[in-house]
Amino acid sequence: MTKTVFSRRDTSVIGRWWWTVDRWSLGAILVIIGLGVLLSFAASPPVANRLNLGTFFFVKRHLIMVPPALLIMFGISLLTPLHIRRLASFVYLTGVLMLIATLLYGIEIKGAKRWLMLAGMSLQASEFIKPAFAVLAAWMLAEKYKDPEFPGLSVSMVLLVILMLLLLLQPDLGMTLVLISTWIGQLFVAGMPLIWMGILAGLGIVCLCGAYFLFPHVAKRMDQFFDPSAGDPKQDLYQVTQSLKAFTQGGLFGRGPGEGIVKKNVPDAHADFVFAVAGEEFGLFLCLFIVALFAFVVIRSLIRAMQDSSLFVMMAASGLVIQFGLQAFVNMASALHLIPTKGMTMPFISYGGSSLVALAIAMGMLLGLTRKRHGVVDLL
Repeated sequence: MTKTVFSRRDTSVIGRWWWTVDRWSLGAILVIIGLGVLLSFAASPPVANRLNLGTFFFVKRHLIMVPPALLIMFGISLLTPLHIRRLASFVYLTGVLMLIATLLYGIEIKGAKRWLMLAGMSLQASEFIKPAFAVLAAWMLAEKYKDPEFPGLSVSMVLLVILMLLLLLQPDLGMTLVLISTWIGQLFVAGMPLIWMGILAGLGIVCLCGAYFLFPHVAKRMDQFFDPSAGDPKQDLYQVTQSLKAFTQGGLFGRGPGEGIVKKNVPDAHADFVFAVAGEEFGLFLCLFIVALFAFVVIRSLIRAMQDSSLFVMMAASGLVIQFGLQAFVNMASALHLIPTKGMTMPFISYGGSSLVALAIAMGMLLGLTRKRHGVVDLL
């Protein structure tokens, strides 16, 4: 008789994990990570050569970060909701300190301070604080619904405002919008009346209008999006123009591995515009497959979260998967010029050590929260 890797009678930590974790979502995430490795080989070498770093500099760094990221994701997915909350509290506090340090000692690139150098490595603190905020906000909101006297809504709002202020000082409007969207999405899942959701949406539009007048780079990008003639096609719109050409030249099946041109011309081909490399070298079908993988993880995780009896688990998992799906959407939509360009990596596919580890933390939390517990919530 053929035996599975783990018997259902296996009561070890690994055995219980195997039979309770969402193996379909795990499999999809692993495929996305594998595609990230593939596209790292496709997109990174020309960028590294232009910078005189050695052909496989970015490829090696990406490969070095994959095993630790997998271990982190696996380790966190073993945790109970209680321990995930504790981890989120630690990551949030550490992240706030790192954001403050970034403002004081960070590296300024194109007028923004978003990176902090630690032990020779550049870290983007906002990437790590995203999943922590989703879990903590869900915790506070869940406690509010348990005890109406508990100021959970106010506390979650304070947690959000602290991050908004620190991020807008960098400035990083894109990450701020992701956090706001996460919080509003969690309120929707918690059952906030639609009239209040409409009010929040209206406030969001007002804030976007304010950002247009307060931040020159935001105004510039929005003007160029709605009126391409407002920008210099050889400077401001160069990467987007090359990206669109790449999709056109790729067609259905692509030009073939290694035959792409966009990666030789676009500075961020290995990061913000890796989707364009996929479209040019592997064609429409691979792009649709990538979209389907992200959509599968988002939809399946949401369905699994909604089936949980714990409001905290439902909101925390929803917040994490909203961040995951929104980040993928922003990256792909920017490459296709469907929205104003925003420097946001594609989860697990774009180059970036901070992003890879932060996403491993987020997906580890998501897998841990959506494990089957047969109606028993671990010490919530």
